[in-house]
Amino acid sequence: MSLLADSSSHVREVLNVVNHQLTTRPTSESVAQSWARCINEFQLDPARFVPPPVLTEYELSARREALGDLIACSKLEMTTLYQQLADPELAVVLVDSGGVIVHQVSSVPFAEAVAADGFRVGALWSEREAGTNGMGTCLAERDCIAVCQHEHFYPRYTSLTCSAAPIFDDSGEIAGVLDVTSRSKLLQQHSLVLVGMSRQMIENRLLDARYRHANMIHFHSRPEFVGTLHGGKLAVGDDSTVLAANRSALFQLGFRSLSELRGRRIEEAFNASLEDMIARSIRGSFHPVTVYSANATNRFFLVAQTPQNATGRMTRVIVTDPTVRSSSVPDKPEKHAPAPKLDEIAHLEFGDPRMASQIQLAARVIQRKIPIVLRGQTGTGKEVFAQALHSISPHADGPFVPVNCASLPENLIESELFGYRAGAFTGAQREGRRGKIVQANGGTLFLDEIGDMPLVLQARLLRVIEEHEVTPLGAETTVKVNFQLISASHRNLLELVQSGQFREDLYYRLKGVELNLPTLRERVDKLPLIHHLLANETDDPPELTPEAEHALLTYAWPGNIRQLRHVLQMAVALSDGEPIRCEHLPPEVTQRTSAADMPTALRLASADMDAHLADDVDISSLNAIQLNERETVLSLLDEHRWNVSNVAKALGISRNTLYRKMRRLHIRLSHEGAPPDGLPLDLDA
Repeated sequence: MSLLADSSSHVREVLNVVNHQLTTRPTSESVAQSWARCINEFQLDPARFVPPPVLTEYELSARREALGDLIACSKLEMTTLYQQLADPELAVVLVDSGGVIVHQVSSVPFAEAVAADGFRVGALWSEREAGTNGMGTCLAERDCIAVCQHEHFYPRYTSLTCSAAPIFDDSGEIAGVLDVTSRSKLLQQHSLVLVGMSRQMIENRLLDARYRHANMIHFHSRPEFVGTLHGGKLAVGDDSTVLAANRSALFQLGFRSLSELRGRRIEEAFNASLEDMIARSIRGSFHPVTVYSANATNRFFLVAQTPQNATGRMTRVIVTDPTVRSSSVPDKPEKHAPAPKLDEIAHLEFGDPRMASQIQLAARVIQRKIPIVLRGQTGTGKEVFAQALHSISPHADGPFVPVNCASLPENLIESELFGYRAGAFTGAQREGRRGKIVQANGGTLFLDEIGDMPLVLQARLLRVIEEHEVTPLGAETTVKVNFQLISASHRNLLELVQSGQFREDLYYRLKGVELNLPTLRERVDKLPLIHHLLANETDDPPELTPEAEHALLTYAWPGNIRQLRHVLQMAVALSDGEPIRCEHLPPEVTQRTSAADMPTALRLASADMDAHLADDVDISSLNAIQLNERETVLSLLDEHRWNVSNVAKALGISRNTLYRKMRRLHIRLSHEGAPPDGLPLDLDA
């Protein structure tokens, strides 16, 4: 059939549906109603195509400026969605409440091809101007909709398929529409689902952006959904009144609109005041716990967050305690997490206070099955640390499954993680393959160098974490999984989030707590660590000459513990049972120092180590939140070379406040007698 004949046939089909006459193909009710609006209300003629009007640069600039927060909250999700769909013949677009395209993500060839039909930034795609289409009809219906090819009003657009979802603001009004327009001949069934999920992420981002100075309460009837795009979110003022809510929160609390909830006190939703939540949550240790509705009939899991300060840090993160309820619900005895098995992971440190604090914090949170992110330079022992945590976790009887996201080719990561069914693709194993996630069921999944995972797979991993189920490639059924998740990276994941290289929602799902492993040159327990590694190499470890010991203590160790282990292995082999001397060590280790300055360097190194150990810092009384805060302050002190004034400035507090905080967290200045802002001794300088 010629294009002209096909166009005429489409026009007749539209007119027949509107006039309730016999039609040749079934038409959905929403499309039929849209066609009727186009003809009866907007006086459009399907046989007379008129391109959508395009705003001037000035008009478009004014619209985009007014929608600055919406566009900013949408850009990352739009880019991620485009990468997920992985089709060069599509565009992801954002339109405002009037139907104007204000942002678009697409390939250059596709953008140029559809621009001729008026599909471009600045064009007005309401039903009044462009007839039935995904964006305009979504605005009219106020609901998710797919408009497939011949469902468009104008024959000119019947080669396109659209999937669109409305974006609602904190007042329940439509702020815009997220749309995917494609030339695919068949409607991708998952496109509308992904568009809907991305829309929810944008709505949550918009709520955060507009109420960044409010307290945020995340909740859901299932604990694994707290903090996800499925979770309810409430913005609460310091006076305990509800300021805003996402649609999931309204649905779960039984409200039809925000106007019914806004202005009410939080006690009308839950059985505890905001102050009670803060006071009780200190014992909750960042874990979603049970609360009840105000009438004690519905159970929820809740996490509350206070506003961020000027430095972008949370002033505190609070969670309610499952063992404390209001007077309307009978009290039950408190339940405590199992005591940390510190003796089973004591081999990770030999007197370094920073490492000790991280071990104690890790031992506490692992008992609550909280996701953990390990951050440290290459070679600091992240996998060894993760294995030790697995051995004391509730999943210790299950497998420990490590995955190095940086070492696997990008085209293999997906099959390695998620597995595949038999015959899923050319070259696949005949019997199929279980992925690492399924292998880790009942145990621990360790994702090393998580920062190098491609964005498209980050989205799939997020869904696995949220849904606790995985779908192998080519399979139609899902597999339920339950595992402890530990991730690691030498990169700053938050910086990757800010640069658009890592999903923000995945970052906060991975980061139940972040542990920072110190570099080897920063550790003050290098000498006992060296003796420990030597003892692991042989039953009769050789001694170290003073010169060799001095060289090992003063070397910078860019490769950290991994490099140290390899150096010691080589030294043991070369010494052949004799004491290890400098000639048994690599030149780069020995060339930094000489025998002439050895006594002074050794004396300083010993004094530095003894000073830290003599501090006898007792941090057993600190809770998990205080331990995490202690590590943050120590990291900042190291970053600013223990300049208290600079650290106080970075935190936005006075020096006196910082000194009080340091005393409360049992942090001493690096050595006695140094001025308050003195620099610590650096043996590698």
